[in-house]
Amino acid sequence: MRFDGVENQMNGPDLAARLPQDPRSLLSSPPCFPITLKFVDVCYRVKIHGNSGDSGKFKRLLGLEHKPSDEARSTEERTILSGVTGMVSPGEFMAVLGPSGSGKSTLLNAVAGRLHGAGLTGKILANDAKPTKQTLKRTGFVAQDDLLYPHLTVRETLVFVALLRLPRSLTRDDKIKAAESVISELGLSKCENTVVGNTFIRGISGGERKRVSIAHELLINPSLLVLDEPTSGLDATAALRLVQSLAGMAHVKGKTVVTSIHQPSSRVFQMFDTVLLLSEGKCLFFGKGRDAMAYFESVGFSPAFPMNPADFLLDLANARPQEKRVINAIFMIVIADLLSSTRHLKRVGNRLKEPNHTHASSAWFSLSITQSSSKQ
Repeated sequence: MRFDGVENQMNGPDLAARLPQDPRSLLSSPPCFPITLKFVDVCYRVKIHGNSGDSGKFKRLLGLEHKPSDEARSTEERTILSGVTGMVSPGEFMAVLGPSGSGKSTLLNAVAGRLHGAGLTGKILANDAKPTKQTLKRTGFVAQDDLLYPHLTVRETLVFVALLRLPRSLTRDDKIKAAESVISELGLSKCENTVVGNTFIRGISGGERKRVSIAHELLINPSLLVLDEPTSGLDATAALRLVQSLAGMAHVKGKTVVTSIHQPSSRVFQMFDTVLLLSEGKCLFFGKGRDAMAYFESVGFSPAFPMNPADFLLDLANARPQEKRVINAIFMIVIADLLSSTRHLKRVGNRLKEPNHTHASSAWFSLSITQSSSKQ
């Protein structure tokens, strides 16, 4: 993987002029322009007020809590993301791993342009430039929770979306044909006349619901597709088929695909080109998925017996308190090295430009462990 600049093609013709003339090729054709996504030192902090809110007042009214002190009234700042860095290129499929509450959804919302405010710092770049409206129009985001009309059929749902989201330069018939093309591409033909349904209305299966949500975004032929835990609630087979479809979008159609996933099987894990491992908002690893086990073994973390790499990474990210002290110590060594040695920082930057780099953090960790071992 390289951090080389990709020519910025976002200053060309209007979006409508960039769309394929044949609506049936909306999904099969490559994106109008490739998007190389980079996020550098991304941090996100939120302010949490003390017990002076409504819940605190209610507790005091019942006599369950004393009047808050000045210290309780103060505002606390909580860090959700802390210095997360990574990159994904066109044609690559990246997975964001981590336990619940590690910051996966926050990171995806940030890179998709859905998170704003003073609490968000760092650089998020599309083709080495700040994302523009053109970029956001070419970005598809699939939320974790499906937001679908339960009384509409699959075909009605996607035709409705096509009529609203596709450009006016296409006729009504062209938009309908585009919806039918997406239905065929995602294997929804068998259920296209079945209502979506919900808890109270019998409808399509969970895997089919996820594919309908993905079809929402594929109608615009996005260059960047971001998905928040698309396999949640699916069985192993349905999750595998869904991830296979996403991998095909990246490898065959050249899209940039980023997804968070909670606990993938070993077969699913092997489909990811790159893996970003988060723990409490910090990046423990970023690099090729096949290199993850070897890297952690090199710094002293290895499983006692052969196991699913994803399970091992999640166990490490969700470490026990005594193990977290070791991880925090590694982070402190990394920070000390960065602050004291600009030469080391340049060496890490050069490593990022190598075709087969693991991650800056991996380079920092390896060097830090070597240095600490030599000192002992």
